[in-house]
Amino acid sequence: MGAPEPAAEPFEARADGRPEVRGYLHRPATAGGDGLVLTHGAGGNCHTPLLQALAVAFADEGVVVLRCDLPYRQARASGPPSPGTAARDREGLRHALQAMREIARGRVYLGGQSYGGRQASLLAADEAGLAAALLLLSYPLHPPGRPAELRTAHLPKLTTPALFVHGTQDPFGSITELNAARALIPAPTALLTVEGAGHDLGWGRPAQRDAGVPTRIVEAFVALTR
Repeated sequence: MGAPEPAAEPFEARADGRPEVRGYLHRPATAGGDGLVLTHGAGGNCHTPLLQALAVAFADEGVVVLRCDLPYRQARASGPPSPGTAARDREGLRHALQAMREIARGRVYLGGQSYGGRQASLLAADEAGLAAALLLLSYPLHPPGRPAELRTAHLPKLTTPALFVHGTQDPFGSITELNAARALIPAPTALLTVEGAGHDLGWGRPAQRDAGVPTRIVEAFVALTR
């Protein structure tokens, strides 16, 4: 999994017949009882800088956070997922939530960036009540340049509250398109926009990162789940 990171401890959970959970656990100094499982996009892993910063910010709010690699990323260090592994990736998220319930005493949330968020929303749509709320970073509403290929068929079944965080220049979906998608969801939703940001929410290059974004995300998520 690589070297341990500051304020994070390596975490693994194994169970017969289920994908292994691998990642890093951020324990708050003063725990509020809630927990968050957080995962990455198609080209990344749990070391993505934005996920690390978010984990620290949530831990500062008293939330214990598990940043984890999806099963396809555990299988190989680079490269995108394939459609054939999506179900196993969702099973990996389900196992991670179960592992978090053994750590956190309160509500358990599920979040992900791009592909990870999409798989989180598909899992929550199929299993109501599996997570108390969703954090969907840069939801990939459609492939770039192909707005007719919407990934919204499951949204009318989603009864889990969700916070969407989206850049105003994201090629995977405009703010107008995302608001139309949110209208399909019967559960409460909220949208936090990051002005001028693309699919990386402005965190792709170190010199361009807005250090205030993680704090804004945590504040918006706390407001949604209050």
